Amino acid sequence: MKIIIPMAGMGKRMRPHTLTVPKPLVPIAGKPIVHRLVEDIVKVCGEKVEEVAFIIGDFGKEVEQKLINVAASVGAKGSIYYQTEALGTAHAILCAKESLSGNVVVAFADTLFKADFTLDTSKEGIIWVQKVEDPKPFGVVKLNDKNEITDFVEKPEHFVSDLAIIGIYYFKDGANLRQELQYILDNDIKDKGEYQLTSALENMKNKGVKFIPGKVTEWLDCGNKDSTVDTNARYLEYLKGQKLVAASAKLTNTVIIEPVYIGENVEISNAVIGPHVSIGNATKISDSIVSRTIIQENAVIKSAHIHNSMLGNFAQYKGKAADLSVGDYNVIS
Repeated sequence: MKIIIPMAGMGKRMRPHTLTVPKPLVPIAGKPIVHRLVEDIVKVCGEKVEEVAFIIGDFGKEVEQKLINVAASVGAKGSIYYQTEALGTAHAILCAKESLSGNVVVAFADTLFKADFTLDTSKEGIIWVQKVEDPKPFGVVKLNDKNEITDFVEKPEHFVSDLAIIGIYYFKDGANLRQELQYILDNDIKDKGEYQLTSALENMKNKGVKFIPGKVTEWLDCGNKDSTVDTNARYLEYLKGQKLVAASAKLTNTVIIEPVYIGENVEISNAVIGPHVSIGNATKISDSIVSRTIIQENAVIKSAHIHNSMLGNFAQYKGKAADLSVGDYNVIS
């Protein structure tokens, strides 16, 4: 089994947090989004994952090494590919064409999920979906009475289905997928100005490949600040009962309202923390109340009341009650 993760996007909806760190490396309950995603896919695969291939932009060697380490953490080889132009989902996946062979899971790195099934690798193709209230922003699928996918529609202007494609796909034959993606690009087949994976899926279906839906129990979005804070809260609920406070953390005159993640060498004094807070390594918090918030590494928080917020690495904040989105190295007092 191989996992292919396109993640070259600029993450504009997550700025300022993505000005210095790619969106998939923003932490959820102490681990980067992409790390959580890889772990969750491995759990449902039911067989060994041999390779995790990441399609990235110019993120730098430090980020690349972090991604290689993510693959190694699940016992897989890590591969790095580059997408230098944003030409659509089909183009992004094809950037990793050397890894498109055998059983393949393709997962876009701005979504997390929870599922209670084991992937059935005997199926030709599985498209993971979730019912949504407003399907217009998504690609959707239509089903027949055999629970087979009959149509793929990219961001429908009129209602055709409420089963949204969440961005995770299984293909029994990765080489066939590679061939169909190449056909899309070679023949300049675009939908809404880009080369879309759904165009390749439609071609594969028309040639007899049977796709079925894989329905997840929960779909967790990480598209913007508020949704990422929500996802962090949900993930902490999943982890409730596990040891989430590092032994090296120093807590003085502090109340912890679980679930809360606290990283290594964190110092907290005269504070109330939680629920649903994640605090990165070496952060210092004093005389504050913090709830439903993600704070990254080496931040300093003083005399603050923070809720529904994200603070970046090395951010500093001193002040009153606030709903914040503070990027890396910013100082607010």
